[in-house]
Amino acid sequence: MSTYKGRGIHGQVVETIGRRLVTGQFAENGRIDLVELEAELQVSRTVVREALKVLAGKGLVDSRQKRGTVVRPRSEWNLLDPDVISWEFESRGSEMLGQLAEVRQMFEPAAAALAAGRRTDADLAELEAALEDMTAARTPAEAASADLRFHRAVLAATGNELLVRMEVVIESVLAERDRIVHDVVTADDPVPSHLALLDAIRAGDGEAARTRALALLDKSMADVDRAARLQGDR
Repeated sequence: MSTYKGRGIHGQVVETIGRRLVTGQFAENGRIDLVELEAELQVSRTVVREALKVLAGKGLVDSRQKRGTVVRPRSEWNLLDPDVISWEFESRGSEMLGQLAEVRQMFEPAAAALAAGRRTDADLAELEAALEDMTAARTPAEAASADLRFHRAVLAATGNELLVRMEVVIESVLAERDRIVHDVVTADDPVPSHLALLDAIRAGDGEAARTRALALLDKSMADVDRAARLQGDR
């Protein structure tokens, strides 16, 4: 997942405060005491302030003169920010996975249908390259990377910049799905089902592309459900 790239102490402080905010350790509309954070985390006031600026950019906090730094209401958070999604998974993984999967089912089949009508030769080449990566994958990490590349290519083929930005949802779902399913469910060969979607897009058949994209999503969530049941039996 494409998350905040801050390193060292600064990055650690962003992660620590961000997790606390998202998991409710700081109450909505509550004031954040910078002095307490500085002492607890053993960092400078500057580091705390810079971390809060990053979190303000994610919609989590708001800083104003005479008011200090307060936690913004959840309704104002950027819930599609990659870090916010990642922190949400830590506290309510199954619920988040279900919500993101619902969103994915709403836009991916429609995106596949659009891609079938708009794809260029370059788009087809990228889809084919992703499928080649999928065929050649030898590790779960390689397979996940190829899967993400393929679905990103479908979004790119729509020619719709806003749809392309929805890759954060796909990336989040795939990362969490792979974490749950890995070593629990024996995965089927993903190449035939993805090739079927590619063939529909190549043929310009929007309805077939929609149907095959939906079938991929149904299979993905079925694997998650099966893995969850198997883990519960252990």
